Parts: sequence; structure tokens; C-alpha cells
Amino acid sequence: MFSNPRNELRVSQAWETLLSGGELPSGAVRTLVDQSWQRCAQAQVDPLRRRGALPVSEQDLYLLHERQKDLLEAAAPVMACARDYLAETGMLMALSDAHGTILVTEGDHPALDAAQAIALVPGVTWSEVACGTNAIGTALAAQRPAQIHATEHFCAGIQGWTCSAALVRHPLDGELLGSLDVSGLSATYHRQSLAFVINTASRIEARLAMVEMERRYRLLDHALGRWSADGQDAMVLFDRRGCPIKASAHAQRAIEALGGGLDLTGQQRVPSLRAGRWRRGTLPAGLPAWLRGEWLEPLVVRGEQLGTLLVLPGRSSGGAHGARGAARAAPMGEVTTLVPRVAAGFESVLTRDPAMRALLDKARVLAASQAPVLLQGETGAGKEAFARGLHGGRGGAFVALNCGGLSRELLASELFGYAEGAFTGARKGGMVGKIEAAEGGTLFLDELGELPLDMQPQLLRVLEQGTLYRLGETEPRQVRFRLVAATHRDLRQEVAAGRFRMDLYYRIAVTRLQLPPLRDRRQDISLLAAAFLQRFRSEQGQAVETLSDEVLAVLEGHAWPGNVRELRNVIEAAVLMRAEGPLRPIDLGLDELREPAADPHRAASVDRGDSLAEGEEAQISRIIAGCGGNLTLAARRLGIAKSTLYAKMRRYGLRRASGSASH
Repeated sequence: MFSNPRNELRVSQAWETLLSGGELPSGAVRTLVDQSWQRCAQAQVDPLRRRGALPVSEQDLYLLHERQKDLLEAAAPVMACARDYLAETGMLMALSDAHGTILVTEGDHPALDAAQAIALVPGVTWSEVACGTNAIGTALAAQRPAQIHATEHFCAGIQGWTCSAALVRHPLDGELLGSLDVSGLSATYHRQSLAFVINTASRIEARLAMVEMERRYRLLDHALGRWSADGQDAMVLFDRRGCPIKASAHAQRAIEALGGGLDLTGQQRVPSLRAGRWRRGTLPAGLPAWLRGEWLEPLVVRGEQLGTLLVLPGRSSGGAHGARGAARAAPMGEVTTLVPRVAAGFESVLTRDPAMRALLDKARVLAASQAPVLLQGETGAGKEAFARGLHGGRGGAFVALNCGGLSRELLASELFGYAEGAFTGARKGGMVGKIEAAEGGTLFLDELGELPLDMQPQLLRVLEQGTLYRLGETEPRQVRFRLVAATHRDLRQEVAAGRFRMDLYYRIAVTRLQLPPLRDRRQDISLLAAAFLQRFRSEQGQAVETLSDEVLAVLEGHAWPGNVRELRNVIEAAVLMRAEGPLRPIDLGLDELREPAADPHRAASVDRGDSLAEGEEAQISRIIAGCGGNLTLAARRLGIAKSTLYAKMRRYGLRRASGSASH
């Protein structure tokens, strides 16, 4: 994969042999370079070429930028960071489209000036056919990252340069969008340039995913009213790229009845439905034979076409297709997501709150994706329930690990596993870590903000390369899993404070869901309390009663610093203490936590202060004091494990109330 500057002379001799018509000695050049040289020779590329071709006109470059607007917007902040990184390194970064035409460049000013000599500038196409073997063109031709150094270039005029390039693909369907290249004069060669450009390209893809998912959310919000408003039972919603993202219950069968071959459970696109290629009053070019233009409706929000709605002929439409539609018996408006095996799983999330329902709609869309998801919210807000919902029924296991409350050594072994004899006391035969255990499934890392800073690069490598090393092993293991991370911290503030790596944050925060605290979901308190009461009464074999108005008033008047988990624990404890008869307000044990002048606005301001950590510290201190230093009770009221409470107390330097010896 990597170039070796020590081989320049041997590679140069092989190049001359190739030009003279001779056969290259076995192993004279890397396979990647050998195959590229052969393609260049077949395409009759001039090996004496000194520079790239003339750039396109300013008008054509402007039009090219307009067509690649999404890619450029996603890349802009990432390349701005790269510009700072490449300052005074003698290197530049170039972003190209899928044909190898450079869109923009950033980097060290002397490098940008030197690039003018070989036309490594915006508007110039650096495909292999145009410029011979080079990182941009070779990466695109070989469909893999490429590092090309000095004499490995096919054209003589470019052999004074070194370059590394990675592909940029659309994160939702894998479409090739272009390449990202880092180049400089040959003296600037660095083996790690390839890793740097691969990582930077993945950050661009992550930003593209965030933008596309936000567009999909807006599209769903705009289209959801149509499912019940229309009198049809076979509908498909396509995003702006022509990918199906939602379908009514029997849409698949309706398409098959029409002779269509569109698989709604996969990532198959209908390219002719891509936004910008058609509009209302015109028919998209290249429609499949089974699909009629009159069944399509472009969905435009504020002048932007976000997608397309396909309404297939149903029972009421009559005609030739009406008989086919009569075979469908599903209720009108019944809707399923396109990957039903992962769409389910949110049944445990009970809510009447509109904001929470909207969040669930977004989560159901994400359940069909492999993109990493970051769940943010206070402790006990239900992040694990959302994580299990995102896992749904996909293959593989759901594996959870709380990164808080564990020592660094124990966390490393739990996460990565270890080999036999890796350390004193290591289990015979070693141990499989949580990452490996999640193979083909979902890894849920709770309290990710607690992950030690020096361990974060190891997790980033696993996410970027799909490989891990068990502790004590030197052989990599391939892993494939979907990551769902959760934290009560604002990771952007943690990044700014130097406690969390920026590159890891952008890798895990491809999509984010902010879970509201229970105090902002007041109408859900009675719903959740009744559900917990039914669950725990049934487990104890007791009769289930209806909660009295007095009990509900106490529950709804509580601030719930421990959120849903605290509510669950309070109801469970009350059921255990009150085995017979309906629950009474005194059974809840909430009076001991009330402050002298309880003010929900004050409580909210503490919890939502300038720093989440400061709010948490104040909350924990207040609860410990209210429990008289009893940490077991405090942990239960906070809805966290006692080991987690100990870890947080150590972090904030908190102590139990003086004079108390009870844990």
C-alpha cells in the first residue's frame, strides 16, 4: 500500500524498461503501480508529459462547483482544518470529483505556488488517462486508496512529486463522489500521509451523512401527513438521491405486481428520481418501464426538492391496475419502514410528548442505517432503550458497555479483550472483548465521555480500519459492527477543553439524538409510572391498581433528577414496600429529597448550567446531602450504579455527608 523512497532508483530503471518495450522484472514495482503503468501504456499516455492539461473555463468550473455543492460544503470545514495542519509542511490538499477534476485546493502557500508548474490546480483533470499514474487518478481507477511517490509516476514531469489519495463515497449508498489528495515535492514524502488523507476523507463522509440525514428528517416531516391524507395504500418515499426511505405496508407487492424489480429492503436507487433531473410537469428521463410519470410527485420545501413521493394505483384507481390493487388487504395508511427487521424495537419507549415522538420517528429512520449514532441526554433519560431500538432485529448481538466507573486497565480489557498471558491473572485462553462480541451487531458504549484520552485513538482505529488488537496480541482481528454511543456530557465542550479527541468525536457523531429529560416530558410521568406499576405488580403476582390522583400529583411535582430510571426505581421500591393495597404518596419516599424552597426553574437552571459537568456535580452533591450520606440510597435516587456514583465522586472531589458511615 505504501511507497518506499529507497526503491526510487529501481523503480526508475523499471520505468525506462517499460518505455523501451521491455518486460518488467517480477517485483520491480508494486502491483498497484504496475497495473497503473499498464493502463497508461494501453491508453497511450505520453510518458514525457510535463504537466496537467489546461483547466476548464471559469464558467465551467462554476457549474462544476454548483453540481458538487453538497460535497464542497461538507468538505469546506474539514479542509480548513487540514490547511492549518499542512501549514509550513510544503504540502497541499486537493479535492476532486469522480472524474478526477480538481474542485478546490488548500495547504501550504509555497506548495500551492509550486503546484502551478504542473497544473495541480482547480479545473484540471488528473485522471490516469490525462496525467498518467498519480494518486488522484490511480485511486479512482483502482477504486482504493493510493500512494504514488516520485518515479512511480508514469509521466516524467510529475516524478518530482509525492502524493497520497483516498476515495470519498456517499455514506448512505456508497456512490463514488471523488477523491481527496495530499501532494508535495518528493522531499516531503511521509508514509503517514496516506493514513492522514484516509482519515480526512472519512470526516468529509461523516459530514455528508449528517447533512443527508437532516434532509431526510425534513422530508419525512413534510411527507408524513400524506400517508393518511391520501386514499392509496401503496406509497414509496424517495430521498433526493432516488433512494427509497419509507414505504407503505404493501408497496413491495404492488411494485412486483406491476412487473417492477425494485427491492425496497436494500439501498437500490432509482437514478432518474434524483433531485435536479426533473420537476413537476416534466417526466424524469430513464424511468423504469413499470413506473409511470403521473404516479410521481416531487416534494419541494422552501424551494429545495427534498425527494419524490410515488403513489401507486390502488383499489380506488380502477383501470388495468385496479384489479392488481384489489389483492391488497392492508388498512389504508398503514406504514412500515423499508427494513422491517430493524425498524422495530422502540416499543419500550412510551411517550405522549410530541417532541419525543418526533425523536422516535428520526430514530426509526436511523435504525435502518449502519451509520454511528450519538445519543446525548442526562443520566437515566432512556439512552439504552433508544440504543436497543436502534439495534432492533438486525443480525448479531446487542452488546453494552458502560465506560464510567471502570479503571483504565479493566475498561481496556473489557473493550478490546486480551490474549492468554497478557498480564498477571489473565484468564486461560484469553478473553473476547465487547467489540468482538458485537460482531455483525450493535456495540452500545454508554458514558463514552468517560473514555480515557489515551484510549480514544485505539477506538478510533477500530472504527476507521475495522480491525482491533487484543491486549497482548500483535495480529489484527477484523470486526464489523454498528456503533451507538451515549453520553450525558457535551462532547463539543469536552473537545474544546482537550478531554476528548476531535477526530473521534466527528467519527462517532455522524448522527445525533438529544433525549429530553423527564422534567420536560411532564405528560409522560403518569404514563410511565402506570407502566412500571403494572410491570412490578405483575412480577410480584399482585393485583394492579390505578394510581390515585394524590400519588400522581406527587410524581408530577417531583423534579426527577434521575429521569426515567429514577421513576422506575421509585415505583419498584414502592411496590416492594407496599405489597397490599394501592400505593400512597408516603410509599414513594420522595419527601426526603425535596428542597426547602423547591423551584423547578431553579432545578432546571442548575441541570442546564454553563457546563453539564457543573450541573451534574451540583445535582450529585445535593442528592447525597438529601440522603444523609447514604450512597446506596443516593445511587438509587440518581438512577445509576453505586460504582458509577463512586467514580463521579472521585472526579468531582465529592465526599459523603460528615458523620455518616452508611453506604
